[in-house]
Amino acid sequence: MKFNKWTLGLAAVGLVGLNSAAQAEDTSSTVLTALSSTTLSGYVDTSAQWNLGTGNANNPPYSFGGAGKADGFNLNVVQLSLDRPLDESEWAAGYHVDLWMGPDANALGSSSTGTSSDFAIRQAYVALRTPIGNGIDWKIGVFDTIIGYESLTSYNNPNYTRSYGFTIEPTTHTGIVGTYKINDMASVTAGIANTIGPAINNRAFFAGGPADGTEAESYKAYMGSVALTAPSSWGWIGGSTLSAGIVNGFNASAGANSANYYVGATMNTPINALKVGASYDLLDIHNADGDAWVLGGYVSYQATEKLSLNGRAEYADQVNSAHVFETTATAQYDLWKNVVTRVEFRWDHGSNGDFFGGTIAGDPTRRNAYMLAAQAIYKF
Repeated sequence: MKFNKWTLGLAAVGLVGLNSAAQAEDTSSTVLTALSSTTLSGYVDTSAQWNLGTGNANNPPYSFGGAGKADGFNLNVVQLSLDRPLDESEWAAGYHVDLWMGPDANALGSSSTGTSSDFAIRQAYVALRTPIGNGIDWKIGVFDTIIGYESLTSYNNPNYTRSYGFTIEPTTHTGIVGTYKINDMASVTAGIANTIGPAINNRAFFAGGPADGTEAESYKAYMGSVALTAPSSWGWIGGSTLSAGIVNGFNASAGANSANYYVGATMNTPINALKVGASYDLLDIHNADGDAWVLGGYVSYQATEKLSLNGRAEYADQVNSAHVFETTATAQYDLWKNVVTRVEFRWDHGSNGDFFGGTIAGDPTRRNAYMLAAQAIYKF
């Protein structure tokens, strides 16, 4: 067996034995071989935000926002990802892990203990392929939801702030989900999870806990979606996508069973640099108040290689409660390598009452909320 020069040097002065060194190097070689196809990546997400006007007790209630980010500088989240993707073999296997650190990790709410923490497991699943037809790719563990126009990964979205549609959707699940690619135009996804909510290992029958579930032990959440992609032979519309899906199960935040319905599309236009999109989300809370629906529209223009302009407009309707319109304008300029930099202006308007502003002890005082923000993300 060959030893490296450091091992031989330590053996010469009696600090290690060659037999133990041989065993250690064999173990190290095995570990390195196992990790050779694993990649480490991630990002650091920061922002600065100014909420115009005084009183931040009632900011617009979109995900990963709130008074804690108003009028100051923010660390949003740090993500570390370990990935061993599936190869092209019939019985391929791999894994994926996304770890979150920072305030957004707390807001994600995936902690299995129900306690707040600036650390979260966003995703952690075993990836498998079974050679049935074109092959079914499985995720077993904790994974992102299969519906929605926007992503938990901020830089994958056209805007810094999240939409109201994203806010009423589930985020992550604990269970199993499989995806089957029918052909280059169509794929289907279906799965089973413990609940709709993100709390890892949560159950729909845990009574008295964070979810306060009362269902039978066999009760689970079910999900399915279909994605369609226009072929390149269709001309300028080629590459456009249409997706639809449903997630039904126990909703921990509502303390009741609910269903999320989603339809979304992104379409190319005859102008190569211009894309438009639309989404519709419906949250149906069974036998309880709180139903809501959101209709959204998106537009994106790649002005130059580094500059893109993105816009979003939404109408959010919560039954027997708030009706809110929001519009967001975002300019993104990638000046530094691996860095996403944005500036954004957002306006939220309560069409049927005052929902924003005021102090903690008082009622909302304004129909309008204005926000100016800057975001910088380093990807590695």
